[in-house]
Amino acid sequence: MSDMTLLRIGIAVAMSLLLGAIIYFGRNRHDGQGRRVPRAAADRRAAPESVASAEQEAGEREAAAVAQDELPLPAPAPEREPPGRRPHDQFDRILTLYVAAKAGCTLRGTDIVVAAEKAGLTFGYMDVFHRLVDGRPELGPIFSVANILKPGSFDMARIAELETPAIAFFLTLPAPVPALDAWEAMEPAAQRMAALLDGVVLDEERNALGRQRIQHIREELRAYDRQHAAPPLGKSTRW
Repeated sequence: MSDMTLLRIGIAVAMSLLLGAIIYFGRNRHDGQGRRVPRAAADRRAAPESVASAEQEAGEREAAAVAQDELPLPAPAPEREPPGRRPHDQFDRILTLYVAAKAGCTLRGTDIVVAAEKAGLTFGYMDVFHRLVDGRPELGPIFSVANILKPGSFDMARIAELETPAIAFFLTLPAPVPALDAWEAMEPAAQRMAALLDGVVLDEERNALGRQRIQHIREELRAYDRQHAAPPLGKSTRW
């Protein structure tokens, strides 16, 4: 079995994992407020009148302390969520590109991190890389980059040990920007990372990405934007 056949089988398996990751955004965690249990009042014996006043003052202080203990503790500050989470899981199309290592080679983890940074990507949600909208990260990623090896994420604690045959670029439509703009952000980023990693860019069919295929995708996305009337986010932005 050839190296290219093995690569295509691996990519096909990885895509099923990626699709599951795209539609799974985790469950919201609700941090409950703590509440202390009030201390039981100590049994007190009858006291002479000479100490009644002092005991009354002590009782008032104890009651105040118990009341203080019964107040709910302040809720902990919510953890800041990593960038790149999609605000919704509804999409009707996925566009995918791959940057694959050349025959007999692999892509190394540390090189991927450096290349991703140079291509303008941000490491974040689900431990993968994302291209975010400049100044509007809350809109979610324009596209994301994952490892084709299970589980698809990049473990930064062991990134120096990582070797993979390919990484996957994927964007879901509708995106936070018009579809054609999203493609015009993703395709050059894939080309840039391929050059930095000495790899090759493959289309969603795992064939070399050529000019004819690029033009065909652009035409499809122009039609998609016309059909969905995707509004641009202000002035045109270059990525």
